[in-house]
Amino acid sequence: MYNYIKALHLIFVITWFAGLFYIPRLFVYQIEAYHKASPEKEILGKQLSLMAKRLWYIITWPSAILATVFAIWLLILIPGWLTQGWMHVKLGFVVLLFAYHLKTHQIFKQLQRNEVKYTSSFMRIWNEGSTIILFSVVFLVILKSAIDWVFGVVGIFVLALLLMLGIKWYKKIRDKNPEA
Repeated sequence: MYNYIKALHLIFVITWFAGLFYIPRLFVYQIEAYHKASPEKEILGKQLSLMAKRLWYIITWPSAILATVFAIWLLILIPGWLTQGWMHVKLGFVVLLFAYHLKTHQIFKQLQRNEVKYTSSFMRIWNEGSTIILFSVVFLVILKSAIDWVFGVVGIFVLALLLMLGIKWYKKIRDKNPEA
């Protein structure tokens, strides 16, 4: 039974992250559409809002809930994991992931009300938050206690720095060529 529960946990973690990866991209497009002239603004805004709503409520939230249910089930099956340091760190990242998810939900609700409080550039950076958490959790789970914490932390900061530089580089290209 353990392998079935683990497989279901992984499937829903993957679909949860898929939603978390895509929803900020929809936010970028919604924010950019908000600044367009009519009728493009209304047409794009309505369509992007509908796409975000479907992604958020049909894929992302159910996946988060099911990934959590199967994770708890795994911890019930193997309670010894809760005594291991790597699991404490992983659960810390899970708490961080839920904080990210809930803040993303807040942004989602604002955009559904046509309240634009963030720039598209901010949302491009926000989009990388789930990527950093995913990298952290995957390396942690695979390497477990073999991970050198100092190199792991430095590696995550280097990844974050590279992502930020990539975003700035893309922005320069996009400013020169708006069709990019």
